[in-house]
Order: sequence, then C-alpha cells, then structure tokens
Amino acid sequence: MKYYFFLSMLLLSLLSCKKEPVRSTNAGSTPKIIDKPSNPYIVVLGIAQDAGYPQINCQKACCERVREHPELARFVSSIALVDPVHNQSWIFDATPDFNQQTGLLAEHLAQKTMPDGLFLTHGHMGHYTGLMELGREAMNASNLPVYVMPRMHDYLTHNGPWSQLVSLHNIALTPIEHKKAVQLNQQITVEPFLVPHRDEFTETVGYLINVMGKKVLFIPDIDKWEKWDERIETLVTQVDYAFLDATFYKNGEIERDMQEVPHPFVQESMALFEQLAPQDKEKIYFIHFNHTNPLLIEGSKAQQEVKDLGFKYATQGMVLPL
Repeated sequence: MKYYFFLSMLLLSLLSCKKEPVRSTNAGSTPKIIDKPSNPYIVVLGIAQDAGYPQINCQKACCERVREHPELARFVSSIALVDPVHNQSWIFDATPDFNQQTGLLAEHLAQKTMPDGLFLTHGHMGHYTGLMELGREAMNASNLPVYVMPRMHDYLTHNGPWSQLVSLHNIALTPIEHKKAVQLNQQITVEPFLVPHRDEFTETVGYLINVMGKKVLFIPDIDKWEKWDERIETLVTQVDYAFLDATFYKNGEIERDMQEVPHPFVQESMALFEQLAPQDKEKIYFIHFNHTNPLLIEGSKAQQEVKDLGFKYATQGMVLPL
C-alpha cells in the first residue's frame, strides 16, 4: 500500500510541475509570475547604487539585515526595454550584476538569453564594469552592440582591460551623440542627452526612450537638478515614466561631506516636484538607491512618505507597459 501511495504522490508531483507558470526572480526574494505585456515594456533589473545592496564592508544595520536575510539583496540600478513583437531587448547600463540581470531579462525573451544591445550612461563602476562578463574569460561574446558617447568610446578603446573587448570583437562600440536619436527598429528610438555629473573619465548621459510616442526618461546619475540647463519638471510632464536619481534620501545620510557626491536628495526632488499635477507626479519612479537609503526597506517610513506625496519608487523586477 505504501508503495502505491508513493507512486501516486510522485505522479501528482510530476504533473503539477508541468503546469508551473513562467516566474521571475527578485534577488533571492519569493519568485513571482511574470505578467508579459504584448506591446513593448520596461523591466527594472536593479535599483541599488553602484556598490549594490548590501555594500562591501558595511557593518551598519541597513546592510547587516540583508546579510541575515539574503532575499532582501538588490542588484545595481539598471532597466531593460523589451519588444516582444520583434523579440528584441536592450539593457541600459552594464552593472556589476550584469550576469544575474541578463538571466532575469532572459525570462522575458523567446529562445534568447542576451539583449540586442547595451546603452551606457557613464564611466562609474556601477554603470559599465559588467562589460567584463562579455570577455573571453566569461561569455566570449561576438560583436554585441554597445552604444557609447565620444569620451566613453575613447575610454573603452584605449584603456585595458576594456580595450581587449574591442580588439577581440566581443563588443562593437556604436557611437552616439547628444540629442541625436538612435533608430532601433520601426517602433523604437533612443535619444541620449548630457547631464552634469562627476565626469572623471567619461561624459554622463541620460536617455529618452520613445516607443510609438510613449516616452521613458532614464537618469540614474546626475548632480543637483539646478546644475542642469534643462528643467526636469518640464521634462517629466512630457514623458510617461521618469526614472530619476534617488541615491540619497536626505542630507546627512552618510558620514562624509555630501558635497563630494552632490546627487539630488529625494526630499529635495519631491519639494521641487511639489507643484506638478498628480498625474505627472505618479510618472516619477525614484531609482539608484545608496545602501543607506531607506527606500530600500520595504514598509519603511520613507516609502510611505513617497507614496503619500504622490510619487513612486522602482522595485526590482517590476514591469511597466508602454
């Protein structure tokens, strides 16, 4: 009797496995079913600042809680554009978590495991160093298009180890220019634009993604808004989604001179956007959180404050239809 009971349970288990839906992972969190729109959409591949979450050598409560509960870890800030009509995709920024993020993206693709191209914003560690995964020590990719501004093009071409990716044709550097849109297919264009930031090695850009008139703004890194010659409030009213730099929530958040890293504080940004109409406020998704930023903590007072004021914050794995 026990033998037949065991066979019955095994058969039931096998049958139930066949019916499992496609699922998405969220850096160790509970898997969730992917809701794939039929038209192009945005997938958030990561939300943390360059050094990730938890951050190396951080012994504060904000990081220790993640080490005790690894499912709370988050990848470095990145988004992907997925076009299910043509089975194409593009990743914005090649982060240190590029390996895992391409795996997350692959769940949204049909019989493909890599994007059709990468768009880089600038030369800080969280935004381009994932390119190492494309080299011969790892994937040994073949001519993967990497869209870059002039200084980034020069930097990758003339500095090792990145220059080896170019000389071995693991990547194909594709030049882009300030405010000149790149046509990816009949439906999609991507326009880079310069923003002020600490440009030690390369310039820094944001991107305007246009899919059949639906627009997405991606600015993961910028200095204070007032340093820019564009009015971010106006740009927000002209797009459907705006992913904006939210590295720090407030002044005094880290134990160093915060003028050395002059990002817009979330509290400053919310004050700046206070006069926007409710339908424009809800377009804003804060992203690129430092490990000290309480927006990384589910259910935090900071998260509630952002929601109460009419704004949103990006979460890893979220899908936004266009």
